[in-house]
Amino acid sequence: MRYNSYSEHLKLRYGSKVYKIPVNLPLTCPNRDGNLSCGGCAFCSEDGAAFENISSSTPIKDQIKENIRVIGEKYGADKFIIYFQNFTNTYMPLGEFKAMINEACYDGVCAVYVSTRPDCIREDYMEFLAEFSKKTGYDICIELGLQTVNYKTLARINRGHSLAEFIDAVLTVKKFGFDICAHIILNLPWDTIDDCVECAKFLSALKVDQVKLHSLYIPKGTPMADMFETGEFSMGTMYDYVERVVTFLEYLSPKIVIQRLIGRAKEDHTLFCNYGVSWWKIKDNIDSELELRDICQGNKFTYLSGKALRRFE
Repeated sequence: MRYNSYSEHLKLRYGSKVYKIPVNLPLTCPNRDGNLSCGGCAFCSEDGAAFENISSSTPIKDQIKENIRVIGEKYGADKFIIYFQNFTNTYMPLGEFKAMINEACYDGVCAVYVSTRPDCIREDYMEFLAEFSKKTGYDICIELGLQTVNYKTLARINRGHSLAEFIDAVLTVKKFGFDICAHIILNLPWDTIDDCVECAKFLSALKVDQVKLHSLYIPKGTPMADMFETGEFSMGTMYDYVERVVTFLEYLSPKIVIQRLIGRAKEDHTLFCNYGVSWWKIKDNIDSELELRDICQGNKFTYLSGKALRRFE
């Protein structure tokens, strides 16, 4: 394997295959409810980022029970990660957040992942997660949406935060020893391959633990869909995305775990999704390109730790 794969990481950490159990809640985010902005990120649909999830109206325990039953029977699985996935899962009063997390206690669970925004991280929420982890023995991972390190693109897609909030969130989470997974879209139309390089360097310098990559998909009815239909931007080719992933991996610290290289979306709900091909074909192209060019994650991870002083060694 030419990159630090998530499946191998989990096997080493827990001794066997581990499956993620998504939990879908009826939430919103400060970028939708008027706190920061209205309408959400330009690429975010009314359904958020959930894919093939149980309805958000179903109680947490019932979602967990049903997903564990289905996945357990299908794969013979007995170890699970509870993943609070959709929208912003720390954007609620602390008491509600505590009640939500406590619902994750279930036989076979070894970790809880919480997906949120950089501007929705606060120490009292993290303090509770630390207490919860100590009580249950569950690992905690905070999944933070960043999408790009290009601050102009962040503004253009209406993210509602800058790099400062992401840095602050990482530093806060790190105080408690939790893993951090950064979500990145590598082919936003206003970004260049230089932004991919800078993103890899930025995440490596911050010592995030995991990265989740996906190509841009454009849900119908979103501001980005309007931009796409009016020709405000066009998408590159699949090979452009492959090149960006390969370059990103070259510069990324080899210690960072790659949760995924490509995502999925509901194709009938999107105007553009993965260049019209199956996600696994794109992944195969990435793997083939890495092999063909003899590239491994971190080949160009040479820019930290006093790079200029190496002349004196």
